[in-house]
Amino acid sequence: MSNSPSAKDSATTNASSPTRPEDERLPLRLQIVYGLQHIFTMYAGAVAPALVIGAAAGLANEPAAMGILVSGALLAAGIATLIQTVGHRRIGAQMPIVVACSFVPVSAITSLAAGSNGENLPVAFGASMAAGVFALIMTPFFGQLIRFFPPIVTGTIITVIGVSLMPVAARWIMDGGTRTVEGGAEVPAAPPANLALAGITLAIILVCSRVLPGIWGRLSVLLGLVAGTLVAVPLGMADFSRVGEADIVFNPASVFYFGPPRFELAAVLTMCVIMLVVLTEGASHIIAVGEITGSRVDAKRISAGLRADVSGSIIGPVFSATPTSSFAQNIGLLALTGIRSRFVVATGGVILLALGLFPILGGVMAALPAPVLGGAGLVLFGSVAASGVKTLGKVDFTNNLNLVLVATSVGVAVIPLAYPTFYSFLPESVEMIAHSGIIGAALVAVLLNICFNVIGRKAVAGSPAGIDTAEIGSAGPGEAKYTDQAGAAYRGEEPEAAEGRDV
Repeated sequence: MSNSPSAKDSATTNASSPTRPEDERLPLRLQIVYGLQHIFTMYAGAVAPALVIGAAAGLANEPAAMGILVSGALLAAGIATLIQTVGHRRIGAQMPIVVACSFVPVSAITSLAAGSNGENLPVAFGASMAAGVFALIMTPFFGQLIRFFPPIVTGTIITVIGVSLMPVAARWIMDGGTRTVEGGAEVPAAPPANLALAGITLAIILVCSRVLPGIWGRLSVLLGLVAGTLVAVPLGMADFSRVGEADIVFNPASVFYFGPPRFELAAVLTMCVIMLVVLTEGASHIIAVGEITGSRVDAKRISAGLRADVSGSIIGPVFSATPTSSFAQNIGLLALTGIRSRFVVATGGVILLALGLFPILGGVMAALPAPVLGGAGLVLFGSVAASGVKTLGKVDFTNNLNLVLVATSVGVAVIPLAYPTFYSFLPESVEMIAHSGIIGAALVAVLLNICFNVIGRKAVAGSPAGIDTAEIGSAGPGEAKYTDQAGAAYRGEEPEAAEGRDV
């Protein structure tokens, strides 16, 4: 039995046969089940920024206020995900991409929001909204990055995304556990019970993937999460007692719950810098999804996808939510299940809206034990890295410097993972960017590809720096335009050779 995208099973037997793989339509019941699996995968990560920021703002002991932050994060995620998956082609990539509150700005926002009773949250939300408008203006430029992302670059970045997510799974498994070492210091560690629960969840997912037929095999992650939680209940590692404390329905009066946004120049400038990082990661994620699903990704589509990514940054503060971006966790689920339909993820977006409108439902999902999520995360995040390795398999490593490119990029990415304080001597704004291994790997890979494969070398068909001629002229209004002559110059042809070429 195969769970690859090409597998023919009961999940796709009754589906339509679209021109684009992402336009596949599954029966409604399957869309709901697979969409729910996406939400199970990303829920913890979607609400974590709200919980961290709320604690920093002095709201840790205010259940009502914390509930507003969590509900707002889910509402923003649902709206942005629907825009991304089924929105207009100019605003939304129309790809199976989940959008939710990003981890990237959390450090800066906690600094801006620090205080008591959420008094400084309007400053953080004002900065987020202004930076979202700035990012929206910048999306046409980032849409042109496609020309700098041949397989040697995309494969490296996708691999790094998977590797960079592994600490998230590890933290979920540890769930705040510590161990006292010699000298009395406490270091993070995974308690044996957490390791066992994560291991059981992982084993269930692997067994289900191997032995269950068709749709059930593709639901292995969801089955593992449910089974792991059921195992945790009698062990006292799952607590559903506080679910009833959540509000039943989201109150419309909660709009701008903490007051109207305040726009302070320093805060806005800080968030604008961070949004450049969010845009770069978002572009990488869109390209990664294209590689995994077999969807065609060009400059125009990246720009449209980034507009959907940052839409949540503009809309979110209305509901007390922080900047949004595409979620790498769900890229792993795409690679693992082979379900490429954007309508499945759109169904997940509707579920996110429901969770946001009914906070009590979100409370049930919040009760999933972190070690269970960590066990599933090992498979999901590893699948992202494996997809990157698969993309690198398309690259020629003979008699060139491509191996050096990959080695250097991965090395730069791993440094902040191994030593989180490595860049502490740098200015805070620079450190925030340098600390992202994904951004570091992307910059190094792009620059080395230009130096090794573009400058002073003619691009030919199949070369690492080659551009698909079908992408020439794909940019939309306001974006970079290509001409026959420019395309010919890039390919190293004489202008006459380009005449009559269909671009």
